[in-house]
Amino acid sequence: MTNEYSKIDFGPFDQLEESIYQPKPNFKIEGKRFVKQELGLTSTEISLNKMKPQTSISFLHKHKENEEIYIGIKGEGQLLLNGTYINIKEGTVVRVATHTERAIRNHKIDGAFVFIVIQAKENSFKGHTTSDGYAIEKKPNWT
Repeated sequence: MTNEYSKIDFGPFDQLEESIYQPKPNFKIEGKRFVKQELGLTSTEISLNKMKPQTSISFLHKHKENEEIYIGIKGEGQLLLNGTYINIKEGTVVRVATHTERAIRNHKIDGAFVFIVIQAKENSFKGHTTSDGYAIEKKPNWT
């Protein structure tokens, strides 16, 4: 990792089931990998997730400060948001506000559900990428 950028290669999404998130000895989630520390992120948390068929997060939760963005990559799943089921599939993007109770599952009989979750402090983004970025005179040298 450098000050200019950071990069990790976590491998194919199909191998995500080898990742295990275990914050406590009696609690673990298979197929979940957080990348904040590995990338040195300072404004977001990102998790890469793969759920086997007929599996779910077994609890509802909310966030104090962070909204979450769920991005469907492969397969299908469902979010449970304040009692409403929201279907997610490849190409679906869902924003969930802090105060919303949530859980996620792969309700399918076969096929993994792969998705990315991005957490960022709600209402902290003050500009749009086109207003934050600016061109410089130097041209890229693609050799």
